[in-house]
Amino acid sequence: MTEFENINFEEILDEGLGIIAEEINFSDFDTKESDESQNLFPILPVRNMVMFPKVVIPITAGREKSKKLLEEAQRENKFIGIISQKNPNEENPTEKDLYAIGTLAKIIKIIKLPEGNITAITRGVQRFKIKRMVSQEPYFVAEITKQKDSQPKDKEEFSALMDNIKDLAEKIINIDPNIPNAAQFALKNIDGQEDLLNFVSANGNYTSDKKQRLLEEKTLIGRAKTLYELMHDDFRHLELKNQIHQKTSKDLDKQQREYFLNQQIKTIQDELGGGAESDADEFKKKAEKIKWSAEVENHFQKELQRLQRQHPNSPDYNVQRNYLDFFTDLPWEKYSKDHFDLKKAEKLLDKEHFGLEDIKKRILEHIAVLKLKNDMKSPILCLVGPPGVGKTSLGKSIADALGRKYVRVSLGGLHDESEIRGHRKTYIGAMAGRILQSIKKSGTSNPVIVLDEIDKIGQGIHGDPSSALLEVLDPEQNSNFYDNFLEMGYDLSKVMFIATANSLSSVQRPLLDRMEIISIAGYTLEEKIEIAKRHLIKKQLQENGLDAKSLKLGNPELKHIIDAHTSESGVRTLEKRIAGVARWVALQLAMENDFDPKISVEKVDEILGVPRPKTLAEITDVPGVVTGLAWTSVGGDILFIESILSKGKGGLTMTGNLGNVMKESATIALEFIKAHYEELGISEEDIEKKNIHVHVPEGATPKDGPSAGIAMLTSMVSSYKNKKVKSHLAMTGEITLRGKVLPVGGIKEKLLAATRAGIKEVILCEANRKDVEEIKKDYLKNLKVNYVSNMSEVIEIALK
Repeated sequence: MTEFENINFEEILDEGLGIIAEEINFSDFDTKESDESQNLFPILPVRNMVMFPKVVIPITAGREKSKKLLEEAQRENKFIGIISQKNPNEENPTEKDLYAIGTLAKIIKIIKLPEGNITAITRGVQRFKIKRMVSQEPYFVAEITKQKDSQPKDKEEFSALMDNIKDLAEKIINIDPNIPNAAQFALKNIDGQEDLLNFVSANGNYTSDKKQRLLEEKTLIGRAKTLYELMHDDFRHLELKNQIHQKTSKDLDKQQREYFLNQQIKTIQDELGGGAESDADEFKKKAEKIKWSAEVENHFQKELQRLQRQHPNSPDYNVQRNYLDFFTDLPWEKYSKDHFDLKKAEKLLDKEHFGLEDIKKRILEHIAVLKLKNDMKSPILCLVGPPGVGKTSLGKSIADALGRKYVRVSLGGLHDESEIRGHRKTYIGAMAGRILQSIKKSGTSNPVIVLDEIDKIGQGIHGDPSSALLEVLDPEQNSNFYDNFLEMGYDLSKVMFIATANSLSSVQRPLLDRMEIISIAGYTLEEKIEIAKRHLIKKQLQENGLDAKSLKLGNPELKHIIDAHTSESGVRTLEKRIAGVARWVALQLAMENDFDPKISVEKVDEILGVPRPKTLAEITDVPGVVTGLAWTSVGGDILFIESILSKGKGGLTMTGNLGNVMKESATIALEFIKAHYEELGISEEDIEKKNIHVHVPEGATPKDGPSAGIAMLTSMVSSYKNKKVKSHLAMTGEITLRGKVLPVGGIKEKLLAATRAGIKEVILCEANRKDVEEIKKDYLKNLKVNYVSNMSEVIEIALK
């Protein structure tokens, strides 16, 4: 027994081995299988192991019964029976919890462990079967029947099978990193085939029930075949594991340095609360507070899982993170409460906007419809008018009146369809379109969005943005507006869209059909004075650090600024002129100069410069000069049409940067004169032997349209007859070859321009009478309107 005294089992146990076995040279020991004088054998139940003959295995005992059994058996030098439990979790097994077949063993040495357990080094001797259980206290004692292994009949087959088992065992040891190197040494030093069979059976990586099946095999050839099948399955499993490991290792070898660095970064991020998991947790927390549909929830979960599968340092990770950040920031199904107090809304509109009575009435009607329907699927408003008349600020006032968030989207110069619909998130720098960005900015799904300058949308190589707006502004479609970045529909049906434009000529017809057009003309002189007193002067005093006592502008001074220093439909230039006066006052105060806070008309001209000349009468005080009325993108305006005769052959020359339509009007006018020269009192000689030249001043400005037709004809007749046109008369209308006068548009803007220019009398087509009647009479005071149907009436009224 001295050989076992030198074995350091503590060291072996420290290596983490649960079961240790090795071939021992028992030449110095008693070789008999068991003591024939021993009739009763203590039975030791063991868990998660099976004892085989000729195998040495350490058994650690923790149960009091087991410790007592081992100590008494060693003291009395008895053989013990080692049997496996059927259920390893059973702490106090009974006879029925034990297998019937086990192995007799001899205790070689007992080692007491510090925690109170003991480890017994045991050697298997022979298989046995329980015949009868004699007692269970203080431990199991039984009568047994010894089982002998049947020797193989075909020695050659058994020998070949054992060679295969040994070779396969060596292969398994080589590819399984969990088997210690000592196993290879032990395997090579086992001589007997039966010993090798039992050694491999005891130490194979199989479950206890499979090992029990091996132990219960009566023949060595049957045990060897069963063992070989188990080993073959184990080997295939290990090979598959190694293939996966090698493939993974190969991938790691390519990016080994990056991998370990990324692992370090991930660890640091985890310590600091960053990384993919923290991002995912952050999005989950945000999502818990959002109310959305099942469809949106499913889409979010799918995209979140995609984020979790990506590495935080990959480019796609940031793309996905930005997407989820935007996705969770959108106000899904979050709406502000509407305030349908029409009296309050009316008071607010009156406070913020002076004049524009018809427009404010239309807006109140619109709000009233929304109140009654409680449904935003109503026509989208489009405010059309010259610059500076308050279109954008009206949108802000509507938002305030409804108690909604206000967002302004500038569409001027937009030429990329992706600005409306967004970019696909796979592109670098991809982002959502302007519409969804505005929704996110507002924080609610029902803001008032002002689409500013919708008439100035461009069209480039990247699509047509105005076509993309067709879906946005269609109440029947925008309940599921698809943004390329969001990759799913978003409900815009509760959003109130208000578009603004200076002109509708460049707006697509389908887009116009989706909007309710509200025209906003310019302001009258009185309205501009009132706006200046209520809003503009106060604003400029505040912006220039002045108080009310520092600057005083009365009605005469404001009237002079408007008449002599501005020429516009709105009030932007007026505000600039008032700002100029306010800056002059600020300069005097800063330099501590003496000045009179009440600014006079003369002082206004000194501050703002030379006033605009009022020489209308002088300009038209010669034959051939007529004042026409025109409509531009900045409102109404007047223009002069000049004509002069020269010797020639009756030709026509036109200058002044005229468009094709305007040139055609001049040609029609001349042909009408040639056809009716007798009725008009023009000599045939002048028609045939004199050329006529028609010019429209301000040649750098392009001019076009049919509305100058009657003015051109009047100018030509005035030159041919050498008669002057009334000095304070203006006209607008289209002509035909038969001398009929046709109606034109922009009447309100044109008449306001006429009053600003000091015109006293205008000539319009009879069909435009309804347009004039829609204009407030206050706008047209001191202005006489003549309605005509043909050119003879025009000539009769116009020429002196």
